[in-house]
Formats: sequence, structure tokens, C-alpha cells
Amino acid sequence: MNTMTGANAYARVSVESAVLSAGQAQLTTLLFDGALSALACAKLCIGNGDIAARGRHLSKAMDIIDNGLKRPLLDWPEDPLAQQLTALYDYIIFRLLQANLHQDIAAISEAETLLGDIASGWKDSLRIVSGGSEP
Repeated sequence: MNTMTGANAYARVSVESAVLSAGQAQLTTLLFDGALSALACAKLCIGNGDIAARGRHLSKAMDIIDNGLKRPLLDWPEDPLAQQLTALYDYIIFRLLQANLHQDIAAISEAETLLGDIASGWKDSLRIVSGGSEP
């Protein structure tokens, strides 16, 4: 096993352990982190000309956003905040589709900024709820 394969295996075990021990709020944080990580990787892949990896990373980010972050909001169709977040997630996914189609780093950066702002708000709310300690 080479060094990168070993490092990847340890990283995967670390993520799996975090998921298994996390509560619902922490799982949402992990989803944000996973999507943002995939977007960062996609930008690197565009720079390296790795089309296949770019597509994989963008697909991963879109899947996390659509199925992990947006889908639970559908349980509250009348809630204005859920409606706004759903629309924002749809827009982010649209921009990522455009980014994949046109190898558009600016579109990925826009999606990163929007998703990062939502993630930051989520993490801030967890700190408030937990009395100021880290979530």
C-alpha cells in the first residue's frame, strides 16, 4: 500500500467514525464540510485538467446538497425559511451544473461562498444553542 492509499484509508475511517458518533446537528455540519471539500477538489481538478475527477467531485457536492441538505427541508413545505433555503440550494446546484458544463471555476467559487455562508450560519446557531461552546 502506498502512502496516499494509506492516508486515504485513514481519512475514510476518520469520516466514518465521525458519522457514527455524531448527532443530527453534527451530521449536518459534516454534510456542509463534505460538500465544501468536494467543491475545493473540483476547482483543483479544473486547474489540473482532470475532467473525470472534476465531474465526480461536483456530482458528490450536488448529491450532498440535494439529498443531504435540501431533502429534509421538504418536510416543512409551508415554512418560509425552508422554502428560501430550498430555493438557494436549487440555485447552488444549478450553478454547479453550469460549472461542470463550462469548466467554470467562478461558478464553483460562487457556490462555495453561498454554501459556506449557510454553513457558517448553521455553526453559529449551534454555538448559540450549546451556550457558546464548540458544537
